[in-house]
Amino acid sequence: MIRVLLVEDQEIVRRGLKTLLETKPDIQVIGEAGNGQQAMSVVETLYASKTMPDVILMDIRMPVMDGVTATQQICQKFPGSKILVLTTFDDSQYVSEALRFGAKGYLLKDTPSEELAEVIRAIHRGYTQFGPGILEKLMATSSVSEPSKPEELPPGLTELTAREREVLRMIATGASNREIAQALYLSEGTVRNHISHILTRLNVRDRTQAAIVANSCLTWLEASNE
Repeated sequence: MIRVLLVEDQEIVRRGLKTLLETKPDIQVIGEAGNGQQAMSVVETLYASKTMPDVILMDIRMPVMDGVTATQQICQKFPGSKILVLTTFDDSQYVSEALRFGAKGYLLKDTPSEELAEVIRAIHRGYTQFGPGILEKLMATSSVSEPSKPEELPPGLTELTAREREVLRMIATGASNREIAQALYLSEGTVRNHISHILTRLNVRDRTQAAIVANSCLTWLEASNE
């Protein structure tokens, strides 16, 4: 059973999400919160009772404490928390910050219920999720300030092998391990090894943060593989 915490300031939306998710036999809503501060309190209570949520569904724009700040605080205090951000197409700046603080992905609020359930299952299994359209918007925003000189690149990036740079570039597009393996004619085990090396060299926590680094240096990555 996948335990889910719903964090959404609009009660009618929160109730709707709860009703939809509770029709899924493998998903259980174990808590609700109307803002980030309440979410932090609920997570602390659940942690004390040893019933931590497997996935936290987090709205971005909320009163008292927004979803970005809540994501930062929860991930700092409870490393390994799997937060899925609910957003709109206009929230790309907030999404980028939430990913940087540890969110595992994002999804548009108008996503059909069946797809939402599938994404929650994927996040629970350890995958990341990039909603349609916003990833491209994030990449376009990050490209404005792309570093062009080697000394301006993030530490460890120039130490990656050519193959690792190819893998990192595909991570930035949201490709899964299987998709990367098929595109580069590698085994999934080899891809996992490359990703492990990439995370170590870039000193980042997970592939979501690696994707953010890659998006900020996409022009350099593409040029280095030519």
